[in-house]
Amino acid sequence: MASLTNQPSKKAIRGAGSSSNNSQSNRGSSGQTVKFARRTSSGRYVSLSREDLDMSGEISGDYMNYTVHIPPTPDNQPMESSVAVKAEEQYVSNSLFTGGFNSVTRAHLMDKVIDSDVTHPQMAGAKGSSCQMPACDGKVMKDERGVDITPCACRFKICRDCFLDAQKDTGLCPGCKEPYRTDFDDDPQDNYSSGTLQLPGPDGSSRDPNNMSMMKRNQNGEFDHNRWLFETKGTYGVGNAYWPQDDHMYDDDGDEGFHGGMLDAKDKPWKPLSRKMPIQAGIISPYRLLILVRLVVLGFFLEWRLVHPNEDAIWLWLMSVICEVWFAFSWILDQIPKLCPINRSTDLEVLREKFDMPSPSNPTGRSDLPGCDMFVSTADPEKEPPLVTANTILSILAVDYPVEKLACYISDDGGALLTFEAMAEAASFADLWVPFCRKHDIEPRNPESYFSLKVDPTRNKSRSDFVKDRRKIKREYDEFKVRINGLPDSIRRRSDAFNAREEMKMLKHIRESGGDPMEPIKILKATWMADGTHWPGTWAVPSSDHAKGDHAGILQVMLKPPSSDPLLGGTDDKIIDFTDVDIRLPMFVYVSREKRHGYDHNKKAGAMNALVRASAILSNGPFILNLDCDHYIYNCKAVREGMCFMMDRGGENICYVQFPQRFEGIDPSDRYANNNTVFFDGNMRALDGVQGPVYVGTGCMFRRFALYGFDPPQTDKLKHKDDTEIPAQTQPLAATDFDPDLDVNLLPKRFGNSTLLAESIPVAEFHGRPIVDHPAVKYGRPPGALRIPREPLDATSVAEAVSVISCWYEDKTEWGDRVGWIYGSVTEDVVTGYRMHNRGWHSVYCITKRDAFRGSAPINLTDRLHQVLRWATGSVEIFFSRNNAFLATRRLKVLQRLAYLNVGIYPFTSVFLIVYCFLPALSLLSGNFIVQTLNVTFLVYLLTITLCLIGLAILEVKWSGVGLEDWWRNEQFWLISGTSAHFAAVVQGLLKVIAGIEISFTLTSKSGGDDNDDIYADLYIVKWTSLMIPPIVIAMVNIIAMAVAFARTVYSENPKWSKLMGGAFFSFWVLAHLYPFAKGLMGRRGKTPTIVFVWSGLIAITLSLLWIAIDPPSGGTTDSIGGGFQFP
Repeated sequence: MASLTNQPSKKAIRGAGSSSNNSQSNRGSSGQTVKFARRTSSGRYVSLSREDLDMSGEISGDYMNYTVHIPPTPDNQPMESSVAVKAEEQYVSNSLFTGGFNSVTRAHLMDKVIDSDVTHPQMAGAKGSSCQMPACDGKVMKDERGVDITPCACRFKICRDCFLDAQKDTGLCPGCKEPYRTDFDDDPQDNYSSGTLQLPGPDGSSRDPNNMSMMKRNQNGEFDHNRWLFETKGTYGVGNAYWPQDDHMYDDDGDEGFHGGMLDAKDKPWKPLSRKMPIQAGIISPYRLLILVRLVVLGFFLEWRLVHPNEDAIWLWLMSVICEVWFAFSWILDQIPKLCPINRSTDLEVLREKFDMPSPSNPTGRSDLPGCDMFVSTADPEKEPPLVTANTILSILAVDYPVEKLACYISDDGGALLTFEAMAEAASFADLWVPFCRKHDIEPRNPESYFSLKVDPTRNKSRSDFVKDRRKIKREYDEFKVRINGLPDSIRRRSDAFNAREEMKMLKHIRESGGDPMEPIKILKATWMADGTHWPGTWAVPSSDHAKGDHAGILQVMLKPPSSDPLLGGTDDKIIDFTDVDIRLPMFVYVSREKRHGYDHNKKAGAMNALVRASAILSNGPFILNLDCDHYIYNCKAVREGMCFMMDRGGENICYVQFPQRFEGIDPSDRYANNNTVFFDGNMRALDGVQGPVYVGTGCMFRRFALYGFDPPQTDKLKHKDDTEIPAQTQPLAATDFDPDLDVNLLPKRFGNSTLLAESIPVAEFHGRPIVDHPAVKYGRPPGALRIPREPLDATSVAEAVSVISCWYEDKTEWGDRVGWIYGSVTEDVVTGYRMHNRGWHSVYCITKRDAFRGSAPINLTDRLHQVLRWATGSVEIFFSRNNAFLATRRLKVLQRLAYLNVGIYPFTSVFLIVYCFLPALSLLSGNFIVQTLNVTFLVYLLTITLCLIGLAILEVKWSGVGLEDWWRNEQFWLISGTSAHFAAVVQGLLKVIAGIEISFTLTSKSGGDDNDDIYADLYIVKWTSLMIPPIVIAMVNIIAMAVAFARTVYSENPKWSKLMGGAFFSFWVLAHLYPFAKGLMGRRGKTPTIVFVWSGLIAITLSLLWIAIDPPSGGTTDSIGGGFQFP
């Protein structure tokens, strides 16, 4: 072992920090890095660069081959990073950043974020003890464990501002009057790029991989080699290189193999992360055959219908034929894309082995997974309860994914202080909830859902302290709910108190200045934060710059980025023993974009694009998962499930992974098909076999690079850089390499004028590639490239993030047109997915064994109709826009094009459906039928089409897993929505396109029950809306027509029972589909709204008068429309 006795020069000490940083930045691309250290008088070791050592002739050359390191002792605790960096990060996390159009970006340092105490050191407002500087009330900075940071060896406690002032003025510590060091010894960062592995310590713990020896001394102070060999089980000549155990060097049969140690991923047999599982041939082959048979029979049937008109009622025949032709066309659009359904499976264990397991090149097991930014959007705390949003955030913070790779962003489009403080409370409660979930493997990790489970909570729990911990967490969560639900009153009382204080100050000023105290005092009724300052967002009493559509941009880092290595808890830290549990929390950021009058903020799509830009600067995760505020993570491994597709071979061509939507709180019978299982388990699974499922707005993991509007990588056309050391398939590329038409000088035109945003694009693209672990991977990144710790936040980056969420940033850019979420439609989700598929990207549908996400859905009839109305309106807008699939490029596959065509065309089916639903009644009332006679040919065609439909339904239920009841509910609600919401959407879309008139269908009155104990009470609430008029009219007309036709046939001299049965059968078909709608109108038994009786009576009277006008009781022959029938 070599020792160093000479003192280094001051220049060598100052250069240590830059040398360390440079070596860290070059990690992964260079070979083994040799670090040098020098012990100072304080007992710490200062890193020295090779250049500094070369310049100092006093240093022995033997030292340059070793690293000398003394293990930490209670008196010698090396700092993990420089105080300056920690001070900057602490300043950022404790500051509320605001800014926007024609305003300066400001950082407001907050003493407290919420009224309750903050304990977690990552959270905003978490500070240490008081500063020891005279007349300073600042707080000392904390490290990751919440321990005070003292920048000097004398342990003088000083706050961040005083520390910076002292460094700037004299450079002396105010406590000991000694100079502050300009660098602080960082623990050498792990560098395993050369494939070396450290030897274990005596207690099994790891040590620095660059150390060539350990300080083990005997009583005489000499190094005890025997003790070192015994305690580390080491061998001479091994050093820190990896060496397998001798007893496992060979197999029993004599075959060579290394079984005693870890192997790199490249040395293991390659395994895929995901697999395609085709549908059984015994199901899919008959399914395709029946589609073909029904298609042929439909063709012959329509040809027969056209050739054999009904001469007695040509108008009835013509209407029916037109409707049937359209139904056949609509069925083709819906059915043909279902020809290639597939199932997929993932292998989480293989993902763990490839990215998270220790190996010779990664002894500590630091994750090589890419980062993921989680987006949650909310707009109005009155319509979207903060407690629901807070539970969603907690489920995200507790997800099973490397903590340092996660970042959560909440977009508050309302700019409400209530949402801000609710999120701060959620971040504070996460200090207990997240480690509790990790310790006991809790599922689901939404506390409200978890504590509402009706199962035994101790099932599959092995720890003996689970019941005690659960009881404590339940008590803390109950208190958390009380705080959240009490926030509106707390904010109101606080604001009233501060406003009253301001009034008193104003009154005092008037009296002192000699003014009239009787004059009314005019002060702004502001909304105040917990630290006694104005809230920069929306006030309860709106005023200029503080209204819903007029406020500054706000950004607050609620939880600063965690350390790169696990931080294990202890017994004394919390109310629960978190020993050996990682207590770090993911980064959490509150964002409220700037809003000003005169700007189109583009609703949810604009909010999502603001988050894309802000997150690119702060965390730049190559993948983005967006959730609605009422959709929480039900499966903590859902992110890993999605990564199995993104990181697998061919994953570079996947633009997003869509998860199915699952809902809670739906009535057991699912009266209005709220679960939408036919769509999510049938249609989406079928599209997965073509080019991928459509984007449905939530529960979707995006590739950030695809959101930026680039085409998928084409390795054969990319121009690789001339660098022989780096394989062509792993080279980092610039944005212009993917889009030759994109000039570097035109980047601001596409993405805006943010330099940091433009620089983040190629980084996100490179980090999002799969690793090159198979010859078939032609486009990827080298293993280990993402193990480098994330850079700490600084005020400059946060200020830049504030500028990119301003209302003016998107002006004259391609945001919303080509980049990000696409504007111009209420269903921006479908359009955004369509644009990606149109550029050649593929998507994947991920159905997990345990539901990935769960959310809420409206179970009330009126709310459900208005939800469907919004979707249908968006589809009509798509049909009349340039996003119509008729105008798609050749990159969109044929079956995928048909599916997108169906998305834009299906609302127009409502016009023909309404007409067809009236045809049975018209047939019964007129005494004619859609065919001249019910001959055998017509009945055979009808029977064959019906049997094919039944067979297709049964087989589709088999391969999709949808229940027959769910399939029937879907058929019923298809007719209900088709005769109401879809028709209203078509009318609204046509008026908007032709005349520029926009119509909104709103609620006019409502009637509800008072049963608060029934969780399905909302199911029975009847809210009157104009959307209900067409289905009511259809039902009433068919009922009256059946009664009239039956009475006329009974009393007719020549009864025509065949025509009666034909018309009655189709009328019954219509009424059977409308049965859930009728139940919804009835509400609870005995609580039917009066408006229903009024409308029903008016319609019945109108139809009766119309019938009397057409066929008066006194006249007519038997050949007339009335058939000579008179009431007895």
